[in-house]
Amino acid sequence: MRTEAEIMNIILGVAMADERIRAVSMEGSRANPSAPKDKYQDYDITYYVTDVKALAADASGPWPGSWLSAFGTPLIVQEPDWNDGVIGLSGGGRHDIEKSYAWLMLLDDGIRVDLGIYSVNSYNDPNGEPSVVLLDKDGVLPELSAPSDRAYWVKRPSGDEFRACCNEFWWCLNNVAKGIARDELPYAMWMYNQAVRDMLNKMVEWHIGVMSDFSASAGKLGKYFRKYLPPELYKRYAATYSGADYREFWAAVYTICGLFHDLAVSVAGHLGFTYRQKEEDGMRAYLRMIKMECEW
Repeated sequence: MRTEAEIMNIILGVAMADERIRAVSMEGSRANPSAPKDKYQDYDITYYVTDVKALAADASGPWPGSWLSAFGTPLIVQEPDWNDGVIGLSGGGRHDIEKSYAWLMLLDDGIRVDLGIYSVNSYNDPNGEPSVVLLDKDGVLPELSAPSDRAYWVKRPSGDEFRACCNEFWWCLNNVAKGIARDELPYAMWMYNQAVRDMLNKMVEWHIGVMSDFSASAGKLGKYFRKYLPPELYKRYAATYSGADYREFWAAVYTICGLFHDLAVSVAGHLGFTYRQKEEDGMRAYLRMIKMECEW
């Protein structure tokens, strides 16, 4: 795997060699001073260019010979703007290739470069996310403040947000129970690991926020949960994951209920919210009813 210095030399070398590329910035974890550093971090790079469409066209042929070849030999490449327009991964619709285009490149030495090109007339505001200017030939980029992960910090919930999270968590468990009872594993797993877990993850984040005075990031998709949760609490969180065996699934359901209760009561106490115990009691009664009727 090439070193960071080698990759940065390539990123800047490509930009310096092409007059159409006028500025370069870096976003993501490598621009975030609080993110753990390791060799698996992506390089999230933005080129600001005079002709997005032309550069995209120059990269559309076979990889050898494309200007992207300077980054190395790919194992796989994704063009998210093209994919979105075809299969609607983020709503679909026609992408404006005059303004921007992107390639996500996983290279044969394990390096990943996520490269976006933007028109110099369409500055991509990082909205407070960490960003570092690497090159600016014409002074086209605004002056950026020192990179910080403040934009990622857990946000303090309102009372309504807390109440809605609790209600959604307990309500969606009825669909999990019915899915198990009907032997509809894909449906039950989706409801459990999407609808229910999303609410658990919100509560975990708010717990981390309370414990850090809302000055910490839980990471994308909870990747820093282990960093911030006490070992015993993280062990309970890990036990909420289940395999396909229904008995194991039921055990995970009861584990997630207990964990959510403890976290929600704690968050409510710290933030002055009311925890609606009756909602929990009602759903727990329903879960017991369905489980008694199940053959597993």
